[in-house]
Amino acid sequence: MSRTFFVTTALPYANGSFHIGHIMEYIQADIWVRAQRMAGNTVHFVGADDAHGAPIMLKAEKEGITPEQLVQNIAAERPRYLNGFHIKFDHWHSTHSPENTAIAQEVYRTLKNAGFISQRQIEQFFDPVKGMFLPDRYIKGECPKCHAKDQYGDSCEVCSTVYAPTELIDPYSTLSGSKPVLKSSEHFFFNLSDPQCVEFLLDWTQGDNRYGIKRLQPEVLAKTREWLGSTLEDSKLNDWDISRDQPYFGIPIPDAPGKYFYVWLDAPIGYLASLKAYCDRQGIDFEQLMDPNNDTEQVHFIGKDIVYFHALFWPAMLKFSGRKTPDNLCVHGFITVSGEKMSKSRGTGISPLRYLDLNMNPEWLRYYLAAKLNARVEDIDFNPDDFVARINADLIGKYINIASRASNFISRHFNGQLAYQNPQTIQEQIAQVTADVEKDFHQREYARAIRHIMSFADKLNQAFDNAKPWLLAKGISEADAATKAQLQDICSTALAGFKALSVMLTPVLPALSERISRELFPQERGFVWSDATQLPSHIEPFKHLMQRVDSAMLDALFEVPETAAEDIQPGGEAIAETIDIKDFAKVDLRIAKIIDCQQVEGSHKLLQFTLDLGEGKYRNVFSGIKSMYEPQDLVGKLTVVVANLAPRKMRFGVSEGMILSASHADPKHNPGLYVLEPFPGAEPGMRIH
Repeated sequence: MSRTFFVTTALPYANGSFHIGHIMEYIQADIWVRAQRMAGNTVHFVGADDAHGAPIMLKAEKEGITPEQLVQNIAAERPRYLNGFHIKFDHWHSTHSPENTAIAQEVYRTLKNAGFISQRQIEQFFDPVKGMFLPDRYIKGECPKCHAKDQYGDSCEVCSTVYAPTELIDPYSTLSGSKPVLKSSEHFFFNLSDPQCVEFLLDWTQGDNRYGIKRLQPEVLAKTREWLGSTLEDSKLNDWDISRDQPYFGIPIPDAPGKYFYVWLDAPIGYLASLKAYCDRQGIDFEQLMDPNNDTEQVHFIGKDIVYFHALFWPAMLKFSGRKTPDNLCVHGFITVSGEKMSKSRGTGISPLRYLDLNMNPEWLRYYLAAKLNARVEDIDFNPDDFVARINADLIGKYINIASRASNFISRHFNGQLAYQNPQTIQEQIAQVTADVEKDFHQREYARAIRHIMSFADKLNQAFDNAKPWLLAKGISEADAATKAQLQDICSTALAGFKALSVMLTPVLPALSERISRELFPQERGFVWSDATQLPSHIEPFKHLMQRVDSAMLDALFEVPETAAEDIQPGGEAIAETIDIKDFAKVDLRIAKIIDCQQVEGSHKLLQFTLDLGEGKYRNVFSGIKSMYEPQDLVGKLTVVVANLAPRKMRFGVSEGMILSASHADPKHNPGLYVLEPFPGAEPGMRIH
């Protein structure tokens, strides 16, 4: 039975170019969409620029252009990236559009009429020079604990102290340099803590879609439980502030002059707006397509860093505004390079445009990522040596090698005609592998699909080598009919397998597949899954299909720009002044085991740790490393703690020590904080000497 899908990827923020994380997500979604279409399913695959918010407004102001111009400039770059990596959206739109304004305001009105919108006064820092309220990211000052300069408005990146912006010493606006003042404002909230919302989300997050498939991966479900709880009584959800005050680049809130929707309200609605614009262009009934009773399946591909918005806010907004809720969230991890977080200055960043400018085949990257991706929420690593080996060994040495070897015999001795002595056996073998691969792609188990494909390629190559057709070809013109038939069968079987492999690789290598379907096994359309078992009767003369990877390309791809290399110094700052052993001895550093780690509600930087320092009791410590780690990934690990730091009473509780972490002084080079982890053998309570 044919199915209909509405598929999206996370909307990229329109104040910067695509990075490799975007490209990875789009390739993952594109592969899945192509696999569905090969099965005869209908897919509406749309994307859009996330074009609203204070950062876009302020960046445009800095560049001396309007926010609309900034968004247009960024949007103009998109086709080069998408076309360059064969990512085929049906439509690309913008959240700064009439469709998004209309749908966002309609959703808001429906929620308000249903009693899910409330209003209350909140107090915030206000920049009197810029004339705007300041988010924490635009407030800096001196840490009230360690007195480090230029710390953000919610926590200190030096000593991890948590505080309210009002506790900063000499706070200032990073926008104007002025001293902010406290000012009250009325804000609008979506009542996410309403029992109706909580009950719905408890059911929706752990439920199945109409085909009995879990809406959320196990890791994502577990994450939602940290915020949502397991029952109505233990829910930890808070109401969601959905408004911002002017000046703000966004969608006006109806009947509320000077108020705008917070960007995270209208951004996901941009999915619907893009689909609406596409439907209008194609003559499709958008309202019917997205009716809650329609069989269209809504699928979102997103990164693990935005699960909160997509697994809680988004389905609740849709549900209580009377709209279709998502059928599946497909959440992926991040991408690293040789085990390290991306860093342009250290040469561990991948620029998608540089990749294309070096004339590196985009399908190399598509294949490499596919060979790493699966249906779990796991980070994947790009290793240059592994990249070269996989492409050259798998695609060239195994896959394309089959066609280049076998087709020469067929073209030279049989004028391109193929013939089989046991066609049914061949078809049965191909059918089994193809069924496994198709299932793997549908389940987003891409790495498993690639393993099945390459295992089949190995079998084809082994059978070809064992048959030794080059020996049969000697003196073939004088050979008997049986020998000729045997040679033709050996090569035809290999080429039928090659065609089947090409069908199976079509979602991953669409451009190469299209060439093969046009040049080697000519047909009027691209491959679909059923083509795999259709044994070809003729092959055109072989043409070069793909070059090998030159390792020099990888060296060029990761070359550190001269301007960046000139500025590199240890950690981005000079070594501190010399101390003696007595100074060092004052700091009691101990090995600690992480017993538990939790998110800190209300902070975008902090994690709360329960630590065992071998004292017979546990310690509570806060650390500002939330951007770098998932809490569950840290539990059970060892780390290093300043054990004799005076306890600090903070907004979220008392911190009884400080976890050591490493960071770069200039966050533009490396914005991360990396927890120190001792070698195996260290035990809780041991002192660092």
